[in-house]
Amino acid sequence: MNLPNLITLIRFPLLFIIALLLYFPFVGSRSLAFLLYLASGFSDWLDGYIARRCDMVSNFGKFMDALSDKILMLGLFIVLLVIGILPSIFVFLILFVLGREFFVTGIRLVAASRNIIISAERSGKIKTIIQMISVGSLICSQAVFFDGRFLLPSRCAPCLAYLAFALLLFGYVLFLVAVVCAIESGIRYTKKYRFIFSQT
Repeated sequence: MNLPNLITLIRFPLLFIIALLLYFPFVGSRSLAFLLYLASGFSDWLDGYIARRCDMVSNFGKFMDALSDKILMLGLFIVLLVIGILPSIFVFLILFVLGREFFVTGIRLVAASRNIIISAERSGKIKTIIQMISVGSLICSQAVFFDGRFLLPSRCAPCLAYLAFALLLFGYVLFLVAVVCAIESGIRYTKKYRFIFSQT
């Protein structure tokens, strides 16, 4: 256990705190949730930077970094669906993404049992980045619409509504793009590491 791995593990409690702030909202809670979400994204960059800079890269860190990203994204997608920010029809897409993540994680676990460490692929990283921006846009839309009304004059309300709608729509579009990326990267993982399934 080293500093980069501790930073990675911080994202697990952050998920629950962000979820609570969104699920039981009060004035400013959505803005706080957005700030904590930004902190979780910064930690994702920071742990890798410290690990590489200080020569602390480990197999545990590689595995947990990818796993924490998956849990954070899927957890927040589910929360956004439950509280109505994501349309209910998106449940099928979330289930698909969930299945993809379990499948890829399963490949990693089987590989790890054979002393093969599978690091995140470029396509998987792109998918994760798009997911992060999508979730950030969706949370920010709520902060702008609900908290902005208490922080800015009432005459700004129409502008806030338009901005919140634009952020919401942007988040929806990126979510759909992330689903497509999940399909593509899932196929890529399957093709590249299919030899794992044939080994005995």
